[in-house]
Amino acid sequence: MHECQNVAQLFHSRVRQTPNAEAFRYPEGSGWASLTWQQTRDRVQDISGGLLSLGLQTEERCAILSGTSVDWILADFGTLCAGGATTTIYPSNTPDECAFILSDSDTRFVFAENDAQVAKLVQVRSQIPKVEKVIVFQGSPSADEWVITLEQLSQKGRGQFLSRSFEDVTKDIPKTSLATLIYTSGTTGHPKGVELLHDCWLYESEGIAALNLLRYDDLQYLWLPLAHSFGKVLEMAQLRIGFATAVDGNPDKIVTNLAVIKPTFVAAVPRIFEKIHAKMVGGAKGAGGFRLKMFNWAMNVGQQVSRLQQKGKSPGLLLNLQHMVARKLVFSKLHGLFGGRLRFFVSGSAPLNANLNEFFHSAGVIIYEGYGLTETSAATFVNFPGHNRIGTVGPALPGTEVKLAPEDNEILIKGRGVMRAYHNQPEMTAETFDQDGYLKTGDIGTLEDGFLRITDRKKDLIKTSGGKYVAPQALEAALKMSCPQISQVLVHGNNRNFCTCLIALDPLSIQNWANSHGLANVSYEELTRHEQVRQMIAGCVESLNKTLPSYETLKKFAILPADLTLETGDLTPSLKLKRKAVEAKYKDLLDGFYSGGRD
Repeated sequence: MHECQNVAQLFHSRVRQTPNAEAFRYPEGSGWASLTWQQTRDRVQDISGGLLSLGLQTEERCAILSGTSVDWILADFGTLCAGGATTTIYPSNTPDECAFILSDSDTRFVFAENDAQVAKLVQVRSQIPKVEKVIVFQGSPSADEWVITLEQLSQKGRGQFLSRSFEDVTKDIPKTSLATLIYTSGTTGHPKGVELLHDCWLYESEGIAALNLLRYDDLQYLWLPLAHSFGKVLEMAQLRIGFATAVDGNPDKIVTNLAVIKPTFVAAVPRIFEKIHAKMVGGAKGAGGFRLKMFNWAMNVGQQVSRLQQKGKSPGLLLNLQHMVARKLVFSKLHGLFGGRLRFFVSGSAPLNANLNEFFHSAGVIIYEGYGLTETSAATFVNFPGHNRIGTVGPALPGTEVKLAPEDNEILIKGRGVMRAYHNQPEMTAETFDQDGYLKTGDIGTLEDGFLRITDRKKDLIKTSGGKYVAPQALEAALKMSCPQISQVLVHGNNRNFCTCLIALDPLSIQNWANSHGLANVSYEELTRHEQVRQMIAGCVESLNKTLPSYETLKKFAILPADLTLETGDLTPSLKLKRKAVEAKYKDLLDGFYSGGRD
């Protein structure tokens, strides 16, 4: 692929190389439809032409307020190929949050998923006077033409390139131009707009291609939110490498779609692996008897093989035979769940518990863990074939510089993937970079032979009133790993004299547990208060505490009356815990832990 100056040129180059190859697959009716790269170009050309007919100028913003879909991708490519820049907005954002992002970004045009998303914009229309037009993917136009359909926009664009070349539109746009504004989903206050340049995405695509992790003949299943940098970077890697992508942003359909699509790789967040683990372990325990014994035997065999492989060794003849039996009788069902062709998962967005990764590795499912921030265009470190060390996030992508701050081991990053600035935030931007131009990530880590190990978020570290530092994410992941009935955990204790935690139960897993413990007719809410459930959870907490130094042990806990979810504002769109929001929501409960002193 020749040298590209911007993402639009990368797109045009991909189309020229493989015009008839499949680019995208997407749900349509009761099945799936497909687009080749040439067909994708035709759709993108019409969208670009439509935006140009509306007067879009270089680097002017077009926002996308939608869940992950092929229309999202076409709108993004259409914006970039018209010379504009994309502002991303989560479909879960409130009307007021949408108004802030649209105003702060000076957005002119908004792509909206459906009438429900359009209704949010109508509600705050007086607050977003710079928005000239809303283009709805699946919905109706408005009488005053403030809202038009995607088809209407495309019709406007069909005459734009009769007298000039589509590719000429972006030939003079340099690498240093703005390509994307991604607003981080902050837990308090307004989100920050991260300015990512064309060169950020060009670098990411080059770096990922250089690893030989992904291949031209791969089929990706993409469900991650494209308003998040993790999903967005995969869009750019696809342009460079040329693999096909099946797109469906509905997380409830992941398991169903995997069986139908049969992808060769999938990117996911740790919460997905926690759910699969809970389902496997809970199912085996629920079955009991011979099935439980067979499951435990197979996992033990798999773990022996995994640990040998992690040391670069091969199993002996007997262990190899046992492993073949384990694969046939137990692990094959898991591989079938993923479609049977999966080469690996890529995990990002939040730390993946090392024991959880080893669990899947023991079952023959490879998870390459990576690390990055929105501010570093997502992919900054990643494990890959021949360079996979469980418990780390791998080595840095080629060309990225990394060092650790001498005072606290904060991870500092410099490179082409790093953002230009926080939009309209010069003081905050200055605070985020050190004197040598390295981005201060806010994460703490160690480097081992070039492999980065994340120990915790700097801002999430708990400091007890006794002066001891506790990394809550590690404790939370360990407790969820040991107890499949747990959905979420929040460890609390900053400036307190001991640590406590809030526990949310997974509705499906706790019901399965209840069914096998004589509580089949007890509701979820009643189970959260049931003494038998509390004793079971207490056993898990006690087992974890035995492995911890005294200052890290969880002295008290409470089971929450409801699960923590994205819909209730407890999780980010990438399913990470909104720590401050949950602590504020359950402030009285947390304060109650400390009102009577220590147990």
